[in-house]
Amino acid sequence: MATEIILRDPIESDLPIFFDQQLDPEANAMAAFTPRPREIFMEHWHKIMRDRTGFLKTILYNGLVAGNIVCWAQDENYLVGYWLGKEYWGKGIATAALSNFLTLVPFRPLSAHVVKHNIGSRRVLEKCGFRVTGEESFVGDGHEIHELILTLP
Repeated sequence: MATEIILRDPIESDLPIFFDQQLDPEANAMAAFTPRPREIFMEHWHKIMRDRTGFLKTILYNGLVAGNIVCWAQDENYLVGYWLGKEYWGKGIATAALSNFLTLVPFRPLSAHVVKHNIGSRRVLEKCGFRVTGEESFVGDGHEIHELILTLP
């Protein structure tokens, strides 16, 4: 069976799936991310869906919501980020989605922050042309988090 990866604008019915995906403990450990409570998560997504200054896409894999991919302005930089449900890891979905997404986003340079131990996400970014341009550390959830900054010129 051929696989199909499509990016489309997020719709309301995607949000509960995104919410459940961001609750996964293994995904949170991989991304050094603290999941948001449902109300805060939904408020955030409703706000960014109304905002229209960023790019937001739902990632569909064979017609199913696999995750999301976003680009937003922060300070004077444009950042990209993505999140896939754990059942979609290791299938090339993130790489294909990011590659497609980059054709839609006109901003350059683009940056992404990835926790040093998240080798899979770093590989996705590098396959799409991003290169390590820096490192930073900060304290999150009571422990130090070390990130790589990757940039697409």
